[in-house]
Amino acid sequence: MNYPDFFNEVEVIKVQDPLSAVLGAFVKGEYEFNYLDVVKSAGHSCPTVAGAYLITAEALKALYPDEVAVRGNIKVEFKESLEEGVAGVISNVVSQITGATDKSGFKGLAGKFARHSLMDFDAYIDSSARFTRVDTGKSVDVMYDPSSIMPSPNMQPLMQKMMGGLAQPIEIKEFGELWQDRVKRIFENTQSVVRVVPLT
Repeated sequence: MNYPDFFNEVEVIKVQDPLSAVLGAFVKGEYEFNYLDVVKSAGHSCPTVAGAYLITAEALKALYPDEVAVRGNIKVEFKESLEEGVAGVISNVVSQITGATDKSGFKGLAGKFARHSLMDFDAYIDSSARFTRVDTGKSVDVMYDPSSIMPSPNMQPLMQKMMGGLAQPIEIKEFGELWQDRVKRIFENTQSVVRVVPLT
């Protein structure tokens, strides 16, 4: 399996999942997600997938500054509706890492470990997403804006050639490399593209 080297350089997200511990999937329910995991699930790497990974990582750091984040203990709210723009793409990544889902998730065991109804859309918030710990009620708003990380000027003409069926294989390869270079630069400038605001 071949993929850009920087995928391996992105900071991993560690979680502790009580459900997986009870069901014997992972010792103590401890495991981690990396960027490659979400890329495989999404089927691609782009600024949106990278942003979803980053806002989740930064939100969990703020909510669990001195401990490992507890998967299944995090509620997530989005301003957009599920069908709007890239909300679905972002929510899928966030759900993969946090376990939060709207109505489709795990219903629980004897009233415990439920994952459904932990994700809401059309929320009255002004951020990209709001993450809340279910146990403490502590919340953070997270904003993501990658506009300062500009794409290569060569990307647009290459895309036009590809969409018109006129691009040569070497040009298609170049486009992909330039696309991933921007994603890499987004990760390298996390503090410039992600802002976390504690609420409670």
